Amino acid sequence: MTPSLARRLAAMVYELFLVFAVAFFAAWIFFFASGARDATSGVLRRELQLFIVVVLAAYFLWCWLRGGQTLAMRAWHIRLVDVTPRKALVRFLLAAALLPLSILWALVDRDRQFLHDRLAGTRLVDARTPPNSVRST
Repeated sequence: MTPSLARRLAAMVYELFLVFAVAFFAAWIFFFASGARDATSGVLRRELQLFIVVVLAAYFLWCWLRGGQTLAMRAWHIRLVDVTPRKALVRFLLAAALLPLSILWALVDRDRQFLHDRLAGTRLVDARTPPNSVRST
């Protein structure tokens, strides 16, 4: 069973706080690894942005591939299923690029799934449902 859109959006808000913390920590590491130079312009800024994206991708992929849940998803009893390393990466990239459109898509999708899940071949399910009763597509 697909969790309600309100629950998934609440999990996203919670996830924003976690993502901010992960990105802040990544920037802190980058700052000290770069010799505490100013990273607000030029090549160093691009390297910092790329580093933060890589760290966030690692965070999400690690969580999704090790149980299908980030901390926010666990708190809101939401699990990602039908996930493989390739699907997880595709889901991350699509979600990063299409999130506003993806949320609107969930309003018209027959299973209320996000667009990035449809395109990646993954699904979000209610984690309170026993695993053997979750249908896989």
